[in-house]
Amino acid sequence: MIRLYLSGFLILAALIFMGFGVVGIFRFKGFYARILITAKVETVGFLTMMAGVMVYGGFSWFTLKVLLVTLLVAFTNPLSTHAIARSAYLSGYHIRKEKSND
Repeated sequence: MIRLYLSGFLILAALIFMGFGVVGIFRFKGFYARILITAKVETVGFLTMMAGVMVYGGFSWFTLKVLLVTLLVAFTNPLSTHAIARSAYLSGYHIRKEKSND
């Protein structure tokens, strides 16, 4: 019974974190700020969600498979986000300076 509540809490926390992340994506205007928020939300939200799924599944082969997928995503997501941001920077996409009303 406690396993069910703990997994529910982790999954709910992941959904709340992802919801705040979506608000953050719309709040920030620049490309680099948005890609930073997206990377953090996706990584932490996904890890928390998969932790909840693993707790719910208990100790089984399913949990091992979920753990392997989680580790794969935990390593590849920051690398892919870095590659996207770096390619944008190298292609000449820079942050625009906001005009002041002075």
